[in-house]
Amino acid sequence: MSTPLLCEGRVVIVTGAGRGLGRSHALAYAAEGARVVVNDLGVGLDGMPGPDSPARQVADEIRAAGGEAVAHGGDIATTEGAASLIRTALEAYGRLDTLVNNAGFLRDRMLVNLDEDDWDAVLRVHLKGHFLPLKHAAAHWRAEAKAGRTPVARVVNTSSGAGLLGSVGQGNYSAAKAGIVGLTLVAAAEMGRYGVQVNAIAPAARTRMTERTFVEAMAMPGTGFDAMAPENVSPLVVWLGSAASAGVTGRVFETEGGRITVMEGWRPGPTADKGARWTPSEAGEATLKLLAEAEVPGAVYGA
Repeated sequence: MSTPLLCEGRVVIVTGAGRGLGRSHALAYAAEGARVVVNDLGVGLDGMPGPDSPARQVADEIRAAGGEAVAHGGDIATTEGAASLIRTALEAYGRLDTLVNNAGFLRDRMLVNLDEDDWDAVLRVHLKGHFLPLKHAAAHWRAEAKAGRTPVARVVNTSSGAGLLGSVGQGNYSAAKAGIVGLTLVAAAEMGRYGVQVNAIAPAARTRMTERTFVEAMAMPGTGFDAMAPENVSPLVVWLGSAASAGVTGRVFETEGGRITVMEGWRPGPTADKGARWTPSEAGEATLKLLAEAEVPGAVYGA
């Protein structure tokens, strides 16, 4: 007897699915039985439109392998684009079960050289491009729950180590990815009553966005295992987007190669309470003592 497919019957949206991690996620979901809406605006690394339609190519690839997929080329960082993305899933397949927010691009600069336009563009695509599809999907799922059809819905957001620790030369990207973590926590708290689980990943893989960092494939000696292949990230994304992940929500997972780590964020550390107002000197002396007891934070990437 064959093993049941993990996402049989589920309808999954993946944004930024024309290349890299998004493409890998879309193919992995299809391999587990999902019907996939493949979204990609078809832009270059700088966010400018490209000449081809990678979303259609990936959808064709899924169908050629015997799966079901439709392409969506709208701009999900606009209200209409995000709304049409959700409508595409509902019109094509009559339901929506999982949303994977993955779309993004880079405009790296040191802070003193970072233009306002480059700041706005990266925050728009990464952070607003997570918020708007999530908003429209959540509205649909809430309506379903209120109609007595509580979904088994899943959202997987894409943060980054840069959003957790910071990354030199990526102030815009780091801020956007940190914002996605905050958005994930709020959405998980707000939407749980409607049958929606929301988690985030902080992946490390070789894509167009990271190829300058990962110049060569990292292969484990004697295995041929390419630790930087984007396909290594997708199994966790598929599981998080499936019904099998019941009870897992409001979490951030770092995933790279064969490694999965539960990331533990801000929580109270050493504390001092005078019970009255500090003087500046007293506050400084107390803070230095607390810092001596505290864990040393992780290094900023590139520092």
